[in-house]
Amino acid sequence: ETLAKAYELAFQTDPTSAFGGIIAFNRELDAETAQRIIDQQFTEVIIAPSVSEKALEITATKKNVRVLTSGQWTGTRATSLDYKRVNGGLLLQDRDIHEISEADLKLVTKRPPTKEEVRDLLFAWRVALYVKSNAIVYCKNNQTIGIGAGQMSRVYSAKIAGIKAADENLVVEGSVMASDAFFPFRDGIDAAAKTGITAVIQPGGSMRDEEVIAAADEADIAMVFTSVRHFRH
Repeated sequence: ETLAKAYELAFQTDPTSAFGGIIAFNRELDAETAQRIIDQQFTEVIIAPSVSEKALEITATKKNVRVLTSGQWTGTRATSLDYKRVNGGLLLQDRDIHEISEADLKLVTKRPPTKEEVRDLLFAWRVALYVKSNAIVYCKNNQTIGIGAGQMSRVYSAKIAGIKAADENLVVEGSVMASDAFFPFRDGIDAAAKTGITAVIQPGGSMRDEEVIAAADEADIAMVFTSVRHFRH
């Protein structure tokens, strides 16, 4: 719809954690969006490919807000590489930029996802790319409604995503779930079923995939495998 609407939906996901955060946009920051940001939250940094003159005037009224322009991404090799510090140097590796479409999804449950669920599953999968593992993302109607990040067990990430959604009065019933890596046990699916998740997207590849699939079938959850993982560390 609009940039302002996209910002509003993202903000609603977790207003508490948004305080003092960094807001990134993939298109020009306009005046309407800038005004909403200034009116309802404190942010340290706003970054966008470009910023309209009016938006810049609006953000200038707020002390200590840093506005950065990134320009349009070029898609060069430099942006497709990732760097990690290791003892004695740097580890250079390909970035996680693999994109998937509906054609890449492998149905593994008795019930296939609906058209709306497929849309939300692909959206949740994109969001999961940027969440620290173990990562779980709940999504409904193209909106992220709960994120469980950085937990030592995947089932706790799933539980936290549900708690986050409930804290903001976002309805989990009928939403979908993305997991950045496979479920080693069925407990993550069981936890999701209790909160009302109807579809799941995950890489697959666990030794207990059959148990996980059975758990989804028991709860009438549609589940698809991507055969690739995010696993951001």
